Amino acid sequence: MKKRTMILYFHVVLFMLAGCVGNTNEESTTDSSENNSAIESTEEDPIETDESTSARELGESDMDDENEISSDESGHTDSDRNSSENGDLDAGDKEDKETLLSQYSSEEIEYARVWLQLGPNQEIDELNVRHIPAGEPIHPNDDTSASYPEDVIQLAGSRLVDGSVTYSGNGDGTIHVYNVPLRWDSNDAADVDENFMREYTADIIENTELVYVDPGDEEEIIEFIEVLNVHN
Repeated sequence: MKKRTMILYFHVVLFMLAGCVGNTNEESTTDSSENNSAIESTEEDPIETDESTSARELGESDMDDENEISSDESGHTDSDRNSSENGDLDAGDKEDKETLLSQYSSEEIEYARVWLQLGPNQEIDELNVRHIPAGEPIHPNDDTSASYPEDVIQLAGSRLVDGSVTYSGNGDGTIHVYNVPLRWDSNDAADVDENFMREYTADIIENTELVYVDPGDEEEIIEFIEVLNVHN
């Protein structure tokens, strides 16, 4: 009897020990599971936070890019519109000027441009044009005078004070200017060597000045064209 009692007691003790060990393992497993869940939650949260932050930053970046593009497109549109309008105005002004000058011949425009640049007096009421053929004496009243080697044009106002310009056109925007006075004094050849006038006029031919004629202002050119008096 005593032996059975001891065996029974022994089994009870083993059963109790087994129960304690089982509870300990369950608690350990539970704690471990909870800890793992907490760790996983902690690890997932930063990822979700980073993804959320990245998405928000990307959205803000896209919005900034769209605003910049919209601003650039608006700026380009205004600039292009202004450039187009200015271009249209410039083209219109150029067309008006070309239309005005196109009413006149190239010869008339040349006469006016030469006088505008070289005429001694710009305040004239008449611009006389005289064509002098090659071979004509530079001093028309002196038999010893040298002659023009080419056709020339003489521009002069209606008064002596207006002065004159004698030149030949080269057809390339330049002219040769002859330093010929508008009026010769009657006493130029008196009491001088008989070769004086020949040498003097020959010097005029040898010392012509090459001048480039500027296009000039169209409105001023037209003013001189309107007072032209061309002599045949």
